[in-house]
Amino acid sequence: MTGGGAIVPAPLRERSLRSPGGRAWLESVPTVFAERCADWGLTPELPPGRPGFAGMWAVVVPVRRRSERLALKLVRPHPEAALEPVALRLWDGAGAVRLVDADPASGALLLERLDPGRRLEDVPFPEAAAVWGALVRRLSIPEDARAEWARLERIDARAEHWSDELPERWERLGRPFPRWLLEAALDVCATRGVVGRRGGRDVLVHTDLHGMNILGVLGGADRAVPGGPDAGFRAIDPQVAVGEAEYAVAPMLWNRLGELPEHGAPEALAERCRLLAAEAGLDAEAAREWAVLREVENALGYAEGPGHREDLERSLWVASALTGRLLPGLPGARDLAPLG
Repeated sequence: MTGGGAIVPAPLRERSLRSPGGRAWLESVPTVFAERCADWGLTPELPPGRPGFAGMWAVVVPVRRRSERLALKLVRPHPEAALEPVALRLWDGAGAVRLVDADPASGALLLERLDPGRRLEDVPFPEAAAVWGALVRRLSIPEDARAEWARLERIDARAEHWSDELPERWERLGRPFPRWLLEAALDVCATRGVVGRRGGRDVLVHTDLHGMNILGVLGGADRAVPGGPDAGFRAIDPQVAVGEAEYAVAPMLWNRLGELPEHGAPEALAERCRLLAAEAGLDAEAAREWAVLREVENALGYAEGPGHREDLERSLWVASALTGRLLPGLPGARDLAPLG
């Protein structure tokens, strides 16, 4: 059996060592790993000396329970992590990785095993958009009587909060971008927030649904939805809220910017937004508006800390490109730093 202390890959270990909470989590991993394997009857399937697969704040280890091929996910505690099992229970395997078991005390999750070598990020964009759209249609479940829904944030309430917060942050940070771009974001808050919203259908939204958070199932296309184009892919690592499904489009726009053409990149990004919306049966203008707001809010987050100049440039490029008024002085799309 692989020792718990050896399963955390070096990049995740280095990130975790930067804070007391991260160090405490690292120290707990061997014990939690051993306890979950014992209690859930799991046999790790890592080659000797090889670590597990790392996300930003979690490590995933392939395991077997009798004939079942599963994955044990050990998550460093953070606010979004507490809602992951909530969302996975609500989806119950429809478009998202299936949750087999969970240990609330440690945050450990036992999941259906997916194929880490088959990411939607690596699929050519037009085909990826069709897969993404099919998954969004499955993931966009309406609210029902289950108690778990009460734990989730409302997207329109988030926008209403931003309408007050964003101007204050913009002023405090020394006006890091032109006022007109801030106003474009505030217009979205006014029309899609709680007060200004007119109609719309609230569903469960995976708010970080980009190509690296969509993996192929073991067995590939043999497990695709009959008659659908999802091609045997499933969403992972949900960050969730309740609201308009159009909110989910933005991460597919701010990833893969290096693929945009050298000339006409802003127009190509807008076309990607329209394509994604069409594949998912969404309103393209609402998707564009949410993406502008989300990237302006991201830009302010990057402006708040040192060392994020390239991230700030990327967010400003996407937000301004989607308004049809690209800010001058930014790198070209192919020169922007990739996310992460």
